[in-house]
Amino acid sequence: MTYRSVNPYTEELVAEYAEHTDAQLEEVLTRADETFRVWGRASFGERGKVLSAAADLLHERREELARLATTEMGKRYVELLWEIDLCVPILRYYAAEAERILARKDIAVADGTARVDPTPLGVIFAIEPWNFPYFQLLRIAAPVLMAGNTVVMKHAPSVPGCALAVEKIFLDAGAPEGLYSNVFLTNEQSAGVIADRRIKGIALTGSERAGSAVAAAAGRALKKVTLELGGSDPFLVLDDAHLDLAVPLAVAARTMNTGQACASAKRFIVHSSHYDAFLERFTAAFAAMKPGDPMDEATDFGPLVGEEALDRALKQIELAREHGATVAVGGRRIDRTGYFLEPTVLTGVTPDNPIFRQEIFAQVAMVFRVDSEEEAVALANDSDFGLGSTVVSTDVARAERVAAQLEVGMVFVNRAGDAGPALPWGGVKNSGYGRGLSDFGITEFVNWKLVRIA
Repeated sequence: MTYRSVNPYTEELVAEYAEHTDAQLEEVLTRADETFRVWGRASFGERGKVLSAAADLLHERREELARLATTEMGKRYVELLWEIDLCVPILRYYAAEAERILARKDIAVADGTARVDPTPLGVIFAIEPWNFPYFQLLRIAAPVLMAGNTVVMKHAPSVPGCALAVEKIFLDAGAPEGLYSNVFLTNEQSAGVIADRRIKGIALTGSERAGSAVAAAAGRALKKVTLELGGSDPFLVLDDAHLDLAVPLAVAARTMNTGQACASAKRFIVHSSHYDAFLERFTAAFAAMKPGDPMDEATDFGPLVGEEALDRALKQIELAREHGATVAVGGRRIDRTGYFLEPTVLTGVTPDNPIFRQEIFAQVAMVFRVDSEEEAVALANDSDFGLGSTVVSTDVARAERVAAQLEVGMVFVNRAGDAGPALPWGGVKNSGYGRGLSDFGITEFVNWKLVRIA
């Protein structure tokens, strides 16, 4: 079976789930389409009641949900509590703000009247990853549902328990059958869903490879698609930065969720006046981190999500070393049960090193020395990715000037990876297109219908 819950800390199988049969999938799609016919005409107040109730249940069950996800994908329990506490206001934001954002818009014309009415599209198919097992689902579902659409959700095969738990929250919150439907599908079945006439849009969060495949399938079917893909976010330490801020921020930015985040900092670009001191303190902090049980608050980092993820990271580290990079600290699997990787820092990665253009989905950092602000910007932009970035400087105006030159979807000055209901999330280049969260997120799957009256 593809959908297997394996505890990455103990390496033990927890549960297995069968994929939906084609007949079961047909029932899901039919019900989602039928429910849309009613839900799409419901008032914002009626929709908001369901999302508000779901937010309440999410808060009530936060500890149970955090334990479940820690068991399935190895994230530290305290980080999962933070993730769930981020999801609650996302649900409440859209329950409260959707009517304002999606108000009809009048257009001044020379004769008669004109307006734009935002209307829902229909059934939206979402394909989401395991690394933020609740946030990834709810940041898509909340705006899509409040816009009047219904959702068919394919979660990652490694977190089936989390997938079912989110579906149950919506049902327990009073959602009609078919409003939010979890499906366990093969890739072949997913391709069929994308092509199905009842599906009106697709949202994917995942890798470049997955994004290319889904975008191609959506293009053949002439379907709207949004993509939030990988990242190799630059973290710029300018010559006026304070290392007492830059180093702890850099460590946190690279090691959150054991480095398994698309928008975590991965390339640390440091002015030469700070380089030696930064590298010494950065590597010392990595070396001091202690692995352990992700349920224990004293644990600094837990395991990677699975054996395949660990093997991939180890191969990338070795590839970097074979092409001239230096492993300043870490670089090996930890000799213990669980899929643990030593926090790793690479230096001397040159543009001809294959790893220079790859995303490493683990707590592996690349540190670069630059001699000027211009060189820092050029190196930051020398990437196929363009998701997030961080600029550390005591001069905010200067940091903003640097931010304006970065080819990314998000810039954080003197902070890293901030997310919130009102903040748009997304990238450019190979990091995808479209935006999640904020007012932008709810407009992605809406038909802006012109009504022109003589």
